Order: sequence, then C-alpha cells, then structure tokens
Amino acid sequence: MGHQDGPDEQHRRPPGVSDAAVVALGRLSEALETVERARGHLYSMHQLIGHADLMLDDAVAKFRAAGHDAIADRIATDLLGRNVIAGRWTFQIVEDFDDGYHALFRDLDRRAREELVGGRRHLYEAEMKERRRTRGRAGHEARPDAEG
Repeated sequence: MGHQDGPDEQHRRPPGVSDAAVVALGRLSEALETVERARGHLYSMHQLIGHADLMLDDAVAKFRAAGHDAIADRIATDLLGRNVIAGRWTFQIVEDFDDGYHALFRDLDRRAREELVGGRRHLYEAEMKERRRTRGRAGHEARPDAEG
C-alpha cells in the first residue's frame, strides 16, 4: 500500500472546518501551552520555597551555635513554617491552581477541539509544518514513517 506524504489522520483538518476555526484553536492551544509553562514555574516555586524552609533549620542551628539565640528564635518563630500567602503553604496554592484555573482551561480547550475538529490537536502547527517543510528532503518528513 502506497504511503501518502503528509500528516497522519489526527493532524489533518476535518472537512468543513474553516481557516478561522483552525487559527482560533491554534491560539487557544498556544495560550494553554503558556499556562502549562506557568504551571511549571508554580511547581518550581513550590519546591524552592519548601527547600528554603528546610534550609532554615540549618540556619537556626548555626545561629544558636554562634551564640545568637535571639536571631535564631525570631527565625524559628516568625519565619519557619510560615504561610507563603494568607492561610496557605505552596502545596495549597498548587492544588487550588490545578483544581481550578488549570482544570477549567484544559477542559475548555478539550471541549473546543472536540466540538470543532473531533478532538484533534495541533492542527494549526501541522498545517504550518506542511507549508514550511521541503518535500522529499531528508529531515523534512511529514511524520516518522514517511518515505521521502
């Protein structure tokens, strides 16, 4: 069976889908990718703050060993284990973000793709790849199993 040079079925625009819809879905996908990057930074903050909080144990011990109990007491009492924002440690911020904004964003992206293109992802990028690649050139295949 001959192989058609081009994207696989999941990366082909279904019949009747407009350019405007593909562009809108592409922009929604790009926005979600940006939120995913922000989520990664949020997790980085979570881990960095947690690590810093654990490092305070050593700082407090070193102040005590150096004879500075008042400084050690202030850090241990006022900063060690403190909420990062009102009533929340970073794990609670991450959970609220994941369960609220992030979950809603992903759901709306999925629903838009299901309604307009049968759930297909990255159609905008797949079509851009087709416009930009050089057919028949090594390294420019449409997909891993494509023959030049």
